[in-house]
Amino acid sequence: MLYRGYLSLVDRLPLPSLRVQRWIAIGVILTQAGIAVTGAIVRVTASGLGCPTWPQCFPGSFTPVGVSEVAVVHQAVEFGNRMLTSVVVLFAAAIVLAVTRAHRRREVVAFAWLMPGGTVVQAVIGGITVRTGLLWWTVAIHLIASMAMVWLAVLLYNKITEPDDGVIVTAVPAPLRWLTALSGAALAGTLVAGTLVTAAGPHAGDKSLDRTVPRLEVEIVTLVHLHSQFVVGYLALLIGLAFGLYAVRAPRTVHVRLRVLLALVLAQGLVGLVQYFTDVPAALVAIHVGGAAACTAATAALWAAGRTREAVGRVPDTTPATAVRQPV
Repeated sequence: MLYRGYLSLVDRLPLPSLRVQRWIAIGVILTQAGIAVTGAIVRVTASGLGCPTWPQCFPGSFTPVGVSEVAVVHQAVEFGNRMLTSVVVLFAAAIVLAVTRAHRRREVVAFAWLMPGGTVVQAVIGGITVRTGLLWWTVAIHLIASMAMVWLAVLLYNKITEPDDGVIVTAVPAPLRWLTALSGAALAGTLVAGTLVTAAGPHAGDKSLDRTVPRLEVEIVTLVHLHSQFVVGYLALLIGLAFGLYAVRAPRTVHVRLRVLLALVLAQGLVGLVQYFTDVPAALVAIHVGGAAACTAATAALWAAGRTREAVGRVPDTTPATAVRQPV
């Protein structure tokens, strides 16, 4: 009954075109990635406890207040990051309304609902991070969850661009699909190892004299080597995948996405090297987090390109793809 009422209200909205749905989905990707970058800025500016409580900024106030214990700049940076969450929520809500109003297939609507749902979970994780005094493993979970949201947002975009009817087309053979999945697992390991490096590194997120931020007590050089080994494995898998895709003459879209991903991974590796030999400057941390989001998005796009939904009559006959009819 309640759901029918919701659908009745949504049907009164203007009908969004496919182009509008795509642009909103792009906004979802950018905001999910952007909030991770601004979170990194909060960390490297030592503003993690600029608002020392949650959901309020200070006890009794949802906005910053003039207190000598917390510098105004730290309050502004942390509060600004929290306010950007409203932009994330706006796009998450907009994509749900758009695909529901357009009467898209259930799969698309389900993925759309993951955006506001995941944003709520992220807000709760952020609250736990603040209330535990920036405990290192809560910060790590916060970043990993952001990368997961970027991955899901890219899959949502790809599903929106596909027709609701037609056939499922597998653009690459099953072994190469598994290799793509394995590269995604290597990416996940790289991200986790990266959060451990940050947890033991110089940017604790807060430098107040009366607070000691809990850190990961492991030699950072050891963690850097662990992180770099995951990067090497990730890159090696992608190079192997490139040879495999060339051998089976995969569609051009798959090749283009893989080339973009390889360029991003190499750029990320370069940024990481510069960070290591320059004692991790603050600006490069934010750039590195942005690069991590870009690599995550590109890997998700590559995975999505391996199995797509095509309109009837547009399924290519010259590729090694196999098509399976999908019930409407």
